[in-house]
Amino acid sequence: MVDLLTSRQGRENQRYSQETGGRLVVGCVPYRLKNGAIGAASISDIDQLEILIISSQKPKERYFLFPKGGWENDETKKEAACREALEEAGIYGKIMGKRLGKWKYRKIEKGGVFNEGTMFAMYVTGELTHWPEIRKRIWVSVAEAKQACSLDWMREALDNLVQRLLLFPPETMKVE
Repeated sequence: MVDLLTSRQGRENQRYSQETGGRLVVGCVPYRLKNGAIGAASISDIDQLEILIISSQKPKERYFLFPKGGWENDETKKEAACREALEEAGIYGKIMGKRLGKWKYRKIEKGGVFNEGTMFAMYVTGELTHWPEIRKRIWVSVAEAKQACSLDWMREALDNLVQRLLLFPPETMKVE
């Protein structure tokens, strides 16, 4: 089977913050349970989790992050998170529960403008062999994801995911 997908291009349909003028960015923290466990069953400790990280799009930057990108006019935030996961990481799954949080972060190379990022939890149900923005993707432990991810606000989103999964069984979360 050939996966024929293309990424959306350009920023003319993206949403911008009225407060900061920066882009409104949406993404997800992709996770699965180790040992091929089926479903998003509750977890008793973080050792049961695997987190997917992807390489930066910029070749000179050697860091990892979670899939994220611009929220466009014709989609909800959750739809944008799913689209970005598919385009950047070649994964699909279920958005679990409400957002993990909302952050403002500065883009130095864009003149110091503040973007606004919203992150969701995604329980991954499948992976593509080919996807539009092929990047390195790696399944790692929670500790490895925290160490590899260079952005503070994304590490905080990961912490929020872990706390949510430990406190509230995923089957009690609304699946989107």
